[in-house]
Amino acid sequence: MKRNPRKVKWTKAYRRLRGKDMTQDSTFEFERKRNRPERYDRNLTANTLKAIKKIDKVRVDREARHHEKRMKGKKAKENREAAKELEQSISLVKAPSVLQQDPSFNLPIKVKVSQQQPEKSLVMMEE
Repeated sequence: MKRNPRKVKWTKAYRRLRGKDMTQDSTFEFERKRNRPERYDRNLTANTLKAIKKIDKVRVDREARHHEKRMKGKKAKENREAAKELEQSISLVKAPSVLQQDPSFNLPIKVKVSQQQPEKSLVMMEE
């Protein structure tokens, strides 16, 4: 269909271009296959094994940073969506008659939403 692979979302080229793939990680270059035989001595083998462990640690750290970077704006977006939903359906929280009588309930209402529930409410929910 003559589409540009950089514009088709499921291709490697698209993911690489948009920074969604870990293909730019320089540690992947160490895994290239080498077809020539090499002589090893004990020191070289020990150093290689140490380097492999260090490379794995670096790769895990980079992957974690990559994930954090991708998820950075998610929490703020969820809070905005929750505030918008509360604003749109405030009548479900407070009766419309109460909203008309007391002007302090009118929008905009700032609501603090805690991420962790206190243990007291968990105990009350179980009973």
